[in-house]
Amino acid sequence: MKKVFIKTYGCVHNRADSELMAGLLSKNSFKIVDSQQIADLVLVNSCTVKDPSEKKLYSFLKKIKQPVVVAGCVPQADKNNDFLIDYSLLGVKQIHKIAEVAEQTIAGNKVHLLQKTKNSPLNLPRIRRNKFVEMVPISNGCMGYCSFCKTKFARGKLSSFKENDVVEHVRTALNDGVKEIWITSEDIGAYGLDIGTTLPSLLRKILLINRDFKIRLGMINPEYVVSYSAELIDIFNDDRLYKFLHVPLQSGNNRILKLMKRAYTIEEFKASIKKINIGVSGITIATDIICGFPSETVKEFNDTINAVKEFKFQVLNISKFYPRKGTAAAGLKLLSTKIVKTRSKLLTTLNKSLDIGLEKKGFICKIFVSEHGKKGSFVGRDDFYRPVIVEGKELLGKVLKVKIISVLRNYSVAEIINVV
Repeated sequence: MKKVFIKTYGCVHNRADSELMAGLLSKNSFKIVDSQQIADLVLVNSCTVKDPSEKKLYSFLKKIKQPVVVAGCVPQADKNNDFLIDYSLLGVKQIHKIAEVAEQTIAGNKVHLLQKTKNSPLNLPRIRRNKFVEMVPISNGCMGYCSFCKTKFARGKLSSFKENDVVEHVRTALNDGVKEIWITSEDIGAYGLDIGTTLPSLLRKILLINRDFKIRLGMINPEYVVSYSAELIDIFNDDRLYKFLHVPLQSGNNRILKLMKRAYTIEEFKASIKKINIGVSGITIATDIICGFPSETVKEFNDTINAVKEFKFQVLNISKFYPRKGTAAAGLKLLSTKIVKTRSKLLTTLNKSLDIGLEKKGFICKIFVSEHGKKGSFVGRDDFYRPVIVEGKELLGKVLKVKIISVLRNYSVAEIINVV
């Protein structure tokens, strides 16, 4: 039995694809291993969303001595990538053929499968890294044309899975003992617009499943929060949804948003987030900011600073601008590296100084435990998807009533009151 080691870079969608490929390989008599050293083949599922992640990929590939299959967004986005010409390549729409490609690669052949076809089937065998969590892709691609983004080159135009297929996927996962569903895509807000339905419609059908489980929503672009805010507020009334929403702002200035080819204004973003905050008390809002976009002035950067001050985002992902080959933004005049780094540091320092409304010491809440922590601890999530660390034995998959005893910026520590 040939052994395969899988290395995954990037987003939840990539991780879901890796679990699917692991399941298909296992079904076809390959053994998935956790050690690269003992593997007969290394499968690398790549990410092209940021320049540093792509550079990490190339560095990793140089060190591998076994046969390699490079899958994911990097080979799909750039089919003429000279660095990858001597590797077997598997595109994002061809992952259901991983077993065939693995066999050919181990035999000494180089296979390039990068054709863009229809979505791979959704309900395929998979091996979950976490038996309690199912990552459910609801679509491939998006409706946007962001000037800084290379992922569009890989994932392409929006291609949504049928509602019934997604619901059946969720139902099957729950029957397998899964307790937490992660809804994922490049932009979950665009779901269904190509097949005559919407994200709220899909979520309502999933929630018709009469089972006890939690749902975490993936990234949704602001224009869809604008469109669906009232429906989302209503859906969040169901306790099975984590009160968590990832809405990438990217910039607080309208000129920069226009250069980025984002489909909303700062005023629309603010109005929709305020509406969500009022309608879903205590909701965790996560966002992304790009620092140092080409031609961004000090005043325009300060507009972003002011937006962060106003909303005090509980989760803030800060990225320095990197020009991605082939994107519209790559042709713009860059700011100096010094300016970009300075703005990134300023925003990071500001974010750390803000009171983001964390739970207080003594607060009592319920958490679902889904991960191992450090030094024998466990990690649970409260209703707002905030990490809570607890000590104990055999806690995975359990719902606990806990009391917060320590509060740090990125997580809390709690003592267990009882198992619910």
